[in-house]
Amino acid sequence: MRISVIIPTFNEEKNIAKLVKYLREEGGEALANIIVVDGGSEDKTTEMARKAGATVVISPKKGRAAQMNYGASFATGQILYFIHADARPPSGFVNDIQSAIRQGYQSGCYRFRFDSDKTLLKLNNYLTRLNILTARGGDQTLFITRPLFDELYGFDEYYVIMEEYDLLRRLWRKNRATFKIIPKEVCVSARKYDTNSWARVQVANLVAMTLFRLGAKPARIAATYKKMLHYQ
Repeated sequence: MRISVIIPTFNEEKNIAKLVKYLREEGGEALANIIVVDGGSEDKTTEMARKAGATVVISPKKGRAAQMNYGASFATGQILYFIHADARPPSGFVNDIQSAIRQGYQSGCYRFRFDSDKTLLKLNNYLTRLNILTARGGDQTLFITRPLFDELYGFDEYYVIMEEYDLLRRLWRKNRATFKIIPKEVCVSARKYDTNSWARVQVANLVAMTLFRLGAKPARIAATYKKMLHYQ
């Protein structure tokens, strides 16, 4: 069962080449293709991704959900693996995912750790061990079999934010027992914390999750979240 990696991007020239090269080296022949789905980057993201060996497609619609769905339409593998450009899966991720599928799981993710030694961020790392929706997120990467992804109709493009939470919520309602949290860690960039305090980010995350659970419109959640945080 070969794996198609799908990476949504927007202005990720600092990260994309390193990630693609790493995936190619680690994944080898087990990877059917690596698809970088760009949302209109204004830097050299697409050029660097192509040079690194990825298949690059330009999504007709900007936004992570739309980009990941579009990327999935080019996937040739039986397993889809969604990765953010600033995340790096652990060594051996191919064996981890294929082993989980052989054990009967149809989807899953990893825990994560930030690329920072700050004490408070270690708390965030630890919480990803918990099997609850609040502790999940796209930074942990997501693998899912093609049939299940199609059965769920992919990501709901209505969600311009929280799209991964929505997919997981629908997936868990269907059959939570087929979802596996692999006890290894994805390395994730702590760049959001470089321009915001730990408390500010946690409050913004809590507000976004609360609005999501209350059924607020995604556009409102996105606007509120962006207003609460500073971006580089």
